[in-house]
Amino acid sequence: MYASALAEKIRSHTARAGVVGLGYVGLPLAVEMARAGFTVTGIDTDADKVARLERGECYIDDVEPELLADLVRCGKFRATSDFGAVSQLDTVNICVPTPLRKSKDPDMSYVVAAAEEVGRYVHPGLLVILESTTYPGTTDELILPILERSGLKEGHDFFLCFSPERVDPGNPQYQTRNIPKVVGGISPQSTELAVLLYSQAIEHVIPVSSTRVAEMVKLLENTFRMINIGLANEMALLCDRMDINVWEVIEAAATKPFGFMPFYPGPGLGGHCIPIDPFYLSWKSKQAGAEARFIELAGQINGQMPHFVVEKVQAALNDHGKPVKGSRVHVVGVAYKRDVNDVRESPALDIIALLEKRGAKISYTDPHVPQLRLDGGCLSSQPLEVAAATADCVVVVTDHKRVDYARLVEVAPLIIDTRNVLKGFHSDKIVRL
Repeated sequence: MYASALAEKIRSHTARAGVVGLGYVGLPLAVEMARAGFTVTGIDTDADKVARLERGECYIDDVEPELLADLVRCGKFRATSDFGAVSQLDTVNICVPTPLRKSKDPDMSYVVAAAEEVGRYVHPGLLVILESTTYPGTTDELILPILERSGLKEGHDFFLCFSPERVDPGNPQYQTRNIPKVVGGISPQSTELAVLLYSQAIEHVIPVSSTRVAEMVKLLENTFRMINIGLANEMALLCDRMDINVWEVIEAAATKPFGFMPFYPGPGLGGHCIPIDPFYLSWKSKQAGAEARFIELAGQINGQMPHFVVEKVQAALNDHGKPVKGSRVHVVGVAYKRDVNDVRESPALDIIALLEKRGAKISYTDPHVPQLRLDGGCLSSQPLEVAAATADCVVVVTDHKRVDYARLVEVAPLIIDTRNVLKGFHSDKIVRL
């Protein structure tokens, strides 16, 4: 009864949709659902975010500011900090962070807190979908018992699914609407309802047999990337010892039309997924009595890269008759990836900390990050030309498109290029990873 009624609401776009967590995953999803015709309520505990959204202001680069403002103006999207709104909703997507603790164990506190708040207002006919990346078993072992405290039963009274977020911030080609959506429910009815819901706003939806399969899909995707990046980084370390240009090696290998996919080395892993998600799988594997040796080895190699970059800086300065201590080192790009403003897990933070520990004087330029909070205080982004010209060494950590690299090569006395962004330039002052 509840399933058929909810399905009809979804088809007619009269279902009232909710999204918990209005960050880089939740807000674009909420906007797409509102754009598809649903009336959407966004819920977030950050009062500043809520106030900005209620004014129609956007703080996520992948969301068009004008589109968000229009949706707020016409009443298709609103934001609140009150979880009581769940009592009036038909669907709820949970899109909250799932970081790692320092011990590399999953920190499920945000997911549990969100589920408990939703559980206070769960009601017959409600569809709940967890999107936060997590370990296999989270939805049925952790979320289901919380929601069933109400006395309602999944598959009959309410419906529960897992659908991994696949957002790639800053990607102009693939965004929420055209990234295929994987969905797995606790019950077949739940899967059917979630597929129906997502199909209204997203181009391709792929149902799988269970929440555990859907949870494992995301971990496989990012573990695949992490391990292959680890291989590329290890190749960079080996090529450096043998005085071989690793970038030329990879580009030549990539000409093979089958059996090879290019991955590239870099200063380390950053962001919300690749440095974190594989360790969810490693942690769960240990619980099952298995070792995730590839994952842990790749993690160790990737974790070495900021140290390798600092060694490169030290060697390059030494060749110019200067020690690291007292030298002015200017970092170009502190965001974790190109053309975004997110510094979470950015390798630049480790590189800066390691250089400061050795006595270097640090400055930085990043067109997307005007201020950078560090343990020792706060730095502000500096104009590139002046900062690079007065530095003893420049380290390109993030290859933002808005940087004038030609001018950088002209004015900087020494450059460590960790992204091969200067591959078209030939100068003795450039040191490549």
